[in-house]
Parts: sequence; C-alpha cells; structure tokens
Amino acid sequence: MRAHTRFSQRRGGFFAAGLTYYTIFALFPLLMVGFAVVGFTLSRRPHLMSMIDNRIRASVSSALGQQLVDLMNSAIDARASVGIIGLATASWAGLGWMSRLREALSEMWAHPVEPDGYLRTKLSDLVAMVGTFVVTMATIALTALGHTRPMAAVLRWLGIPEFSVFDVLFRVISVLVSLLVSWLLFTWMIARLPRQPGSLVTSMRAGLMAAVGFELFKQGASIYLRIVLRSPAGATFGPVLGLMVFAYVTALLVLFATAWAATADPRSRHVEPPGPAVISPRIQVAEGLSARQTAAAVAAGAVGALALSRLFRRRRE
Repeated sequence: MRAHTRFSQRRGGFFAAGLTYYTIFALFPLLMVGFAVVGFTLSRRPHLMSMIDNRIRASVSSALGQQLVDLMNSAIDARASVGIIGLATASWAGLGWMSRLREALSEMWAHPVEPDGYLRTKLSDLVAMVGTFVVTMATIALTALGHTRPMAAVLRWLGIPEFSVFDVLFRVISVLVSLLVSWLLFTWMIARLPRQPGSLVTSMRAGLMAAVGFELFKQGASIYLRIVLRSPAGATFGPVLGLMVFAYVTALLVLFATAWAATADPRSRHVEPPGPAVISPRIQVAEGLSARQTAAAVAAGAVGALALSRLFRRRRE
C-alpha cells in the first residue's frame, strides 16, 4: 500500500506513458542503424547477396522481384548515409529516453533532482546510457545462451544423444536464466540509474519482484502474438500494438518496483517534523450577566421558590 501511494503521488502512470513514447520513438533510428550494419555486412559478402537475390526472384514474380532486388541494392548503396543519420538520431533519442527514465526513477525514490548544468547532465546521461546498453547486451547474451538450441548444440558437440527429457529441462533452464538476467537488469536500473543511487539491498528485492512480473508478462505476450498473427489485420497492427503495450507494462513494472524499493528502505521513511507551536492566549472580560443568563437565573429562582413553597405547605398540613 505504501508503494501504491508513492507510485500514485509521484505520477507513475504519467511517467510510464512518457517512457513508452520515448521508447517507440527511439526504435526507428535504432532500426536505421541495424539496417546500415546489415548493409555493410552484405556488401562485403557478395555470395550472400547473390543468394538473397536468387531467393527473392524465386519467391516473387519476375518484374516485382527485380524491383525488390533493385530497391535492396539501392538501400545497401546508401548504407553510409542511413547509418550516420540513424546513429545521430539514435544518440539524440537515446539521451532523451535516458533523461526521462532517470527523472522517473528519481521521482519514485523521492530524491531531489537539482540541475547540474546542461553539459554535465548530458554527459552523465551518456555514461548511464552506455552502461545500460552494456548491461542489456550482457543480459541478452546470457538469455541467448540459456535457450534450447545453443544447449542442444553443446550436447551434439559433446557427443551426448538427445532425449525428450532434455527439452523440458532446457525450457526450465531457459526460464531460470531469463529470470536471472532480468533480475540483474532491473536491479541495475532501480539502484544505479536514478540521479542519486538508491539502496542496493532493497533494489535487489524490488528487481526480483519486477523480474518475476516481467517473465509472467513475457509469457503472456508470446501467447498473444501467436494468436493475433493468425489474421491479416492482426499481422499488420498486432506487433505495433503489442510493442506499445509491452513497453508500457515494462515501464509500469520498473517504476512500481522502484516505488516499492523506496518505501521499503528504512532510511526513506522520513517523517516530517510538526509545525511550530503557536501560543495565542485569549482574554475574555465578563461585564455582568447577559440577558440569557439573567432570564435563566430568574427562571431557576422561580422554580426553586415554587418548590420551597410547596414543601413548606405540605409540612404545615
């Protein structure tokens, strides 16, 4: 409940939506960079180029196939300009994404964020972005090693026969490795990406919580994509919508886990001191009985006199 209160008060949903926008916006220049890398790779391997050309001509009719081949060749020829533009745009978009992410995480920790100057802030964001990229690549590499095919290749290389029980075992190991690398990544983001580093112990527990939620959501997302991609409309719009939902839910998980770490840290439970006590004496001067008090006294005296007169009368009788 403390984490939910912190998440709501610090506008966690608003920051998650902003991070989703910057994530989708940064994907396009990254795709340009990836396309340029593929172009440079294909330009140095003509046999691979000829194989792709033959596959295109075999799959598509002659006129359209030739147009696709020409389009691919022209795109490969422009690989340098596409790569430079994509790299510059990716750097700019990545710095914006990292700045918003660090601001959102700092808000969840309730850390005061004071500007250190434009150049110093951008340099700090650049270092954080490079560190996050290195950690992400390491987690992706560990996840790839934990998949079924690399493990099966290792078994074949060792000369061990493949059994059906290995498939279940490899799936379990793959999930555990994915959970481990997600835990490392989320712990890094929660503890070290804010403007002021947070507690590592509570960040590890929060990172584990986020990793479990992320793994469950990832399994559900894979089922969603398998169902959606069966129809033409789903194949057209499903991946885009799925990517947006995936980015938004991931941002929600990270920010809520950060709010949990911030409220679970004993050092963060700061209670504001009460305000100064103000002593203001009030002096009231009584200037005799008021009209209401006089009427009440007369009525009380009349009732008392009547009661006494009846009492004396009964005694005489």
